[in-house]
Amino acid sequence: MDAHGRFGTDVYEGRLRAATAAAAEAGLAGLVITPGYDLRYLVGSRAQTFERLTALVLPAGEYAPTIVVPRMELAALKESAVVELGLAVRDWVDGQDPYQLVAGAMGGGRLATAVTDSMPALHLLPLADVLGVVPVLATDVLRRLRMVKDAAEIDALRKAGAAIDRVHARVPEFLVPGRTEADVAADIAEAIVAEGHSEAAFIIVGSGPNGADPHHECSDRQLQAGDVVVVDIGGPYEPGYNSDSTRTYSLGTPDPDVARRYAVLQRAQRAAVAAVRPGATAEQIDAAARDVLAAEGLAEAFVHRTGHGIGLSVHEEPYIVAGNDLPLQEGMAFSVEPGIYFPGSWGARIEDIVVVTADGALSVNDRPHDLLVVPV
Repeated sequence: MDAHGRFGTDVYEGRLRAATAAAAEAGLAGLVITPGYDLRYLVGSRAQTFERLTALVLPAGEYAPTIVVPRMELAALKESAVVELGLAVRDWVDGQDPYQLVAGAMGGGRLATAVTDSMPALHLLPLADVLGVVPVLATDVLRRLRMVKDAAEIDALRKAGAAIDRVHARVPEFLVPGRTEADVAADIAEAIVAEGHSEAAFIIVGSGPNGADPHHECSDRQLQAGDVVVVDIGGPYEPGYNSDSTRTYSLGTPDPDVARRYAVLQRAQRAAVAAVRPGATAEQIDAAARDVLAAEGLAEAFVHRTGHGIGLSVHEEPYIVAGNDLPLQEGMAFSVEPGIYFPGSWGARIEDIVVVTADGALSVNDRPHDLLVVPV
């Protein structure tokens, strides 16, 4: 990884060639990738979308990638791998038509082109007009590449996982009765950055009844002795791969019924991780967790999918959910995070990020899965 947080040039060239081949396989004339996670994946660019078009053009068949970029943004290319890769650059100035440059780089004519799903309408519509055909989404082409992580990406995820584990190790010191969830969240945000993340992407501190809302963030509710507290945290760790881990804490000795139900949740999470292997489907992993909870009468308490893919984006393919018959492949990375929620009372969730290996799953998180009791 270099000073700009990029992988080696060979990594990006391999990805560009794979995307070019995948576009041809899909019967497309090529891909047009505007700023977003797909562009970052392919060339390491952290460019943002503005009213002036920046786009990576990948004609299918031959390897001939081109960057169309406003001249005033040329300097920013030095922060991507474009220069080292030797890609063709077609710069433009106000008054010129960048969409004609895209069409020219694709070969001209009415073209069956795919665009990244983050392309704004202000670029999509004029591009469609120039191409003479409405582009399709490149999601199906690119997700196959991004779903399967290479060794460098897995290493990045492991480092991110270790960093968020260090934050969770500090969480008990923040959980003090009388403090608000917002107070705790502020301490966690500081710890996330201190442990090497570039920022805190999300922080959930759900105490007592707030823990029964899976997407609660934080509030001015004061922590109380006896609370069960859900803490779900994560963020990007250079070169931008995300952590995401949830642990549940008890302020003081938990009620016996809470402890019993939480033990079932532990078994459900463990069963789902144990089911991970190449060839198993995403829905089978979801079912492994759900079946354990259902057997104990807790099916209705589990109200969301078991997991989501993770990488440059916190949520990406594959999604571990009923109805997804996608077979898992070695290198896929996703969360395993069953939860149980009792509105008006309490909730709990256990979440690890796992990577599919040749014979099972490698977890990038190693904090205990127990209901962690914080003395009060």
